Amino acid sequence: MSEYLQAKPAGQLLEDPEHIVTEASRPARHRLPLLLRRPGGVFGLGWLALLVVLSLTASWWIPYGTNDQQLSAALQGPSAQHWLGTDELGRDLLSRIFAAGASTFGASLLTVVVAYAIAVPLALVAAERGGHTETVISRTTEIMMALPGTVIILAFIGVFGVDTVLIMTVLGVLISSGMYRVLLGVARSLREQLYVDAARVNGLGSWRVNLRHVLPGMRTVLAVQAALLFGIGLLIQSGLAFMGFGPKPPAPSWGAMIGTASQHIYDAPWLMVPSGLVLSLTVIAANLIADALTDPEEAPRLAQRAAKPKGGATAGPAEPDGSGVLDVRDLTVAVADGPVLVSGVSFRVEPGRVLGLVGESGCGKTMTALAALGLLPAGVAVTGGALHWQGRDLAGLDERHLRPVRGREIAYVSQEPMVALDPMFSVAYQLTGPLRRLRGLSRAEARGGAVSLLKRVGIVDPQAVMRSYPHQLSGGMAQRVAIALALTGGPKLLVADEPTTALDVTVQAEILSLLRSLVSQSGTSVVIVTHDLGVVADLCDDVAVMYAGEIVESGTVTEVLDAPRHPYTKALLGANPHAGEAVTPSHRLTAIPGQVPAPGSWPRGCRFQDRCPYATDACGQPVALEAADRGGTIRCVRAGELAAAAAHPDERTPA
Repeated sequence: MSEYLQAKPAGQLLEDPEHIVTEASRPARHRLPLLLRRPGGVFGLGWLALLVVLSLTASWWIPYGTNDQQLSAALQGPSAQHWLGTDELGRDLLSRIFAAGASTFGASLLTVVVAYAIAVPLALVAAERGGHTETVISRTTEIMMALPGTVIILAFIGVFGVDTVLIMTVLGVLISSGMYRVLLGVARSLREQLYVDAARVNGLGSWRVNLRHVLPGMRTVLAVQAALLFGIGLLIQSGLAFMGFGPKPPAPSWGAMIGTASQHIYDAPWLMVPSGLVLSLTVIAANLIADALTDPEEAPRLAQRAAKPKGGATAGPAEPDGSGVLDVRDLTVAVADGPVLVSGVSFRVEPGRVLGLVGESGCGKTMTALAALGLLPAGVAVTGGALHWQGRDLAGLDERHLRPVRGREIAYVSQEPMVALDPMFSVAYQLTGPLRRLRGLSRAEARGGAVSLLKRVGIVDPQAVMRSYPHQLSGGMAQRVAIALALTGGPKLLVADEPTTALDVTVQAEILSLLRSLVSQSGTSVVIVTHDLGVVADLCDDVAVMYAGEIVESGTVTEVLDAPRHPYTKALLGANPHAGEAVTPSHRLTAIPGQVPAPGSWPRGCRFQDRCPYATDACGQPVALEAADRGGTIRCVRAGELAAAAAHPDERTPA
């Protein structure tokens, strides 16, 4: 086991040979705007652009006035004088169609603007605050959705008369409720992304998070819904004009022209073609643009876009004082009106020490780590205990008071670097922003500081990485950038949530070497969440083993891994392929039967008793976390008995 505990020397960081994809090396097709990559998008954008230009300049080029009548040429088909024919009064259809285009487009665009002006802020507020605020907003919009829209519009027409601007404004208000439901789901999903948590850790205020990260992430959905809503506005506006609720005659409108054509469908069928075809193609173009903006290739492209001090920290209960970097006392985390997720967790981290929180998935490690940053998911909160950070209790601080702590004093490195970095912005933007905000640097100083940070985390060509976007980086390179981002505020404590899980073995070793170097060079403390005891042995000074929301054993790495006392710790070591013994047909890895019980279904006594081969009736009673005779803490009624049996392996341990 002593060989197992030997850490790799920090040494010189390996140069990352992984290829950086540059913008110039990408195929020309992928450098085009998204709309121009598909024929439908090209047609839709081209058609709408042509109509807008011709409609806005109609007064300069149309061959006839919109109300110029020539009764002798009434209901004629296309000719050299009238390219699209004439209506029942001999008025030129081409002139009337394009003269009506600007007002038609403007009214439809007004619907989009009104709907978004209401739906977007409401969705952002509801996604940010959740709880009662979201409930009130959602119930209000549901009431609006239940209202008969057609009846309301006709009622407004009856009271205020035919006013296209008012009608389309009312339509935008009515449609905003449905739009809110769509945008709420997107905003809620984006608020849960790790790069949003990283932005909050780096001191970004809530509304700035919305504007810089959430709203840009919604841009595709916003564009798609705007295109669809624009087409709906055209159809509803034309439908109302068809029924006589459009601009007053003789002012032209597409709906009124279609209504007139319907009266001559038998004696002059061509009259329906010009106005009907223009309206149909315009609606189709809007839908083609929406379809092009949902290009299935875009999602995957974005998605890819130590000398240690002697003595010191021991995981376990301790009195809070200013000398400890982080002192957690009896921490309890629970779901609102739901089960407890973490209960009675206590540990202490001293300056320059690394504490590993280890255990299977579902043991509460991540919830414990996120509680220190105030980044618990919506509906989950600290319900007991304290999180002492240099004399302050973080558990009692609100968002406004946590903001100066995040980034500047405590930073966060997530498990997935590709989602911890915002795919919408370059590495330079994401590094210089926190440097300017947290350290008050100028633009030039921040850029120089970003380059220095990238060099510090072992990136060989920082200038190339600065120009890159997250999806252009390899996994190891992205994790280095994420660590550099966490260091922008000069934190004293780094919370790392399984920072090597998503990486291959070689890159894992490089990241661990990097973290060891940071600890030894700057004295930064680290709390690392992991299920890999190899990472604990390689990097950590102290370890706290968690099971089913509580700590079952803690101490220094040497104490816990070299002489484990708790059966769960023994089982984890037995299931680890690097524990020291070769895996052969006669000696296979230990498999822990069953699974971690879900919160709310924990046993009354020892929570490991249903999976423990040493369980007795005494394990059915509550078990306290007690000081171990060799240091650290232990939560097991048979700890002394099992330790004695381990010292005398020839004696059989009673079951």
